[in-house]
Amino acid sequence: GPRVCGCCGALRPRYKRLVDNIFPEDPEDGLVKANMEKLTFYALSAPEKLDRIGAYLSERLSRDVARHRYGYVCIAMEALDQLLMACHCQSINLFVESFLKMVRKLLESDKPSLQILGTNSFVKFANIEEDTPSYHRSYDFFVSRFSEMCHSSFEDPDIRTKIRMAGIKGLQGVVRKTVNDELQANIWDPQHMDKIVPSLLFNLQSGERKYGPGASEKEKESPVELTERCFRELLGRAAYGNIKNAVTPVLMHLDNHSLWEGKTFAVRCFKIIMYSIQSQHSHLVIQQLLGHLDANSKNSATVRAGIVEVLLEAAAIAASGSVGPTVLEVFNTLLRQLRLSVDYELTGSYDGSTNIGTKIIKAHEERQLQEAVIRTIGSFANTLPTYQRSEVMLFIMGKIPVPGIHPSLPSSSSGPEGTRMIQVMLLKSLVQTTNMLTALPSSFLEPLLSFSLTEDPEIRLLVVQILLGVIDRHDNTPKFSDISIITDISVLKLKVDKCSRQDNLFMKKHGQQLYRHIYLGCKEPSSGRQHYESLFSLLGLLSVELANEEVVVDLIRLALALQDLALSTDEALPVYNRCAVHAIAAAYLNLICQLTTVPAFCQHIHEVIEVRQKESPYLLPEDVFIDNPKYETVSFLPKGDVLFLQSKITEVLGGSGYNTDRLATPYVPQYTDEDRLSKRKSIGETISLQVEVESRNSPEKEEVKRCHAPEIKYTHFKEVLS
Repeated sequence: GPRVCGCCGALRPRYKRLVDNIFPEDPEDGLVKANMEKLTFYALSAPEKLDRIGAYLSERLSRDVARHRYGYVCIAMEALDQLLMACHCQSINLFVESFLKMVRKLLESDKPSLQILGTNSFVKFANIEEDTPSYHRSYDFFVSRFSEMCHSSFEDPDIRTKIRMAGIKGLQGVVRKTVNDELQANIWDPQHMDKIVPSLLFNLQSGERKYGPGASEKEKESPVELTERCFRELLGRAAYGNIKNAVTPVLMHLDNHSLWEGKTFAVRCFKIIMYSIQSQHSHLVIQQLLGHLDANSKNSATVRAGIVEVLLEAAAIAASGSVGPTVLEVFNTLLRQLRLSVDYELTGSYDGSTNIGTKIIKAHEERQLQEAVIRTIGSFANTLPTYQRSEVMLFIMGKIPVPGIHPSLPSSSSGPEGTRMIQVMLLKSLVQTTNMLTALPSSFLEPLLSFSLTEDPEIRLLVVQILLGVIDRHDNTPKFSDISIITDISVLKLKVDKCSRQDNLFMKKHGQQLYRHIYLGCKEPSSGRQHYESLFSLLGLLSVELANEEVVVDLIRLALALQDLALSTDEALPVYNRCAVHAIAAAYLNLICQLTTVPAFCQHIHEVIEVRQKESPYLLPEDVFIDNPKYETVSFLPKGDVLFLQSKITEVLGGSGYNTDRLATPYVPQYTDEDRLSKRKSIGETISLQVEVESRNSPEKEEVKRCHAPEIKYTHFKEVLS
């Protein structure tokens, strides 16, 4: 070799001579390839010498590092790499010890080029499958050192990027090397995860999408892309028992750096997590997020809202796999958070006290949190399969607080105002669930429809909106949003399907409740334009989604009964409401006559509408459902040609085979005991009576109704009217 004194050269052991010979006179010339082949051949044929070769190479390398002979350092490293790649024998373990000692030496250097050299060698080693188990190897130093490199703050930005990327690759190497090896120090232990995960998140977030300098096409990967790949690989390898240790440091990082508020980065992290882990582990992540949300109950509303948004994204992804038992847990936690937020907003503190020094609650931030929770409940419910969705809707329905019956959510410190807010919000969350009709049990519809008897206009409106969402299967609702007299309804492009057996059963069971709901809604003096518009949509939807011939007859009878309601003198309806009810009846008859396609029916309806257009436009929607409706303020009772006639309609439809007996019978809502209360102030009063009246789910239920509802004859009505 170049640096061995002549006299003892021949006495040196053969392996040392072979090692010395791979080093050239001038390090610029690089590894002496022919001699490297000799050394490799020797190592393969005398594997017991491998550990000595390693020890000697590392001794030389240490000496060269100390003397700053970096050219020789690189050559020694290249030799170690090549031997490592070539030799897969029993005795490789001791050689690896020397090798790792070398890598460590390079990583400890403060010279970036040596750190990167060491990392590259380590990564090559990490990709080697070792045949023999390795007992006494510890990677603690490497985890710590690579994590430090990930956070490098070296002044030169290009070198800083290179060091950080080396750190990420190093961590990836450690994970690959240890994750499948039972004998290894467990890489999933918190002591390691708490270093690895934050290092990755730091690089994900520092957002450098610049490529390392001088990168070839093959290496064109930015630190962010590399980090994301490494993070995905880590998560993909996590077994069931390791998920928690991998996710906890993510939660801590987002806490420590206040990253929930901006939420975009937090959402991104959890999207990566949810798409990278094995789908059967999804629910573990959801559970951790739920726990974290609860742990932050007294944190600021913006932090809670951020966690809720992340939960929404994660749960939506999990739902496509399986969320299993956590479904109701998600909703339970969200409802609990809603209740707390309402209490905070209304009491102004986190603990119901007004101590000096308690955190200031910002009402508008609590409102934003509440909206985020409602959105999350609705969107998550929509990602579930139908059977689970109906379970969730029932679950939420059962949580809607009814004073005195089932307060259900823990009783609040914010009193009736808080209860009402919760009622409104939970109903709002149900508005978003769509196309659920056939899956809905009666135990959902009955409590829902009983809310429609409350005096509270906002709650009544929400109930109709929920019904619209549930019934609409073809996106027809928007087509009814503008109430007007359309001469040719084909322009609406309504989607009408033939009714299924399930649809017919549904209407048999619930039709009367729905008609009654529409009738009573029109009759409420506190109903405004929005109420009437949504009730019209409900009439329209029933006609295109669920109407067989019998339902069509009932809906026409209902429309005529609404006309009678608007004419009735003993109802305390304001003039606007009377005009609105007339207008709805007209718009609806105009729609249904064209759906039935009976020419004589259409003719009668159009004749009445023409007279109205000339003589009393305030009975048509175009003059009522506008910003400043012009209606006669005089008390008015339209008669004659401006009215639709039950007798005429019965006659023309009878000619087309419709049931004339039924058509000729005026619609009377089926009253039950709960209507005897002239005014229900709150949902609580409404339901408490209903629970007494309807011994739930008993076979005598129908009987109960019948014996409570006195027969009201049409003649009796006529007498009252006259």
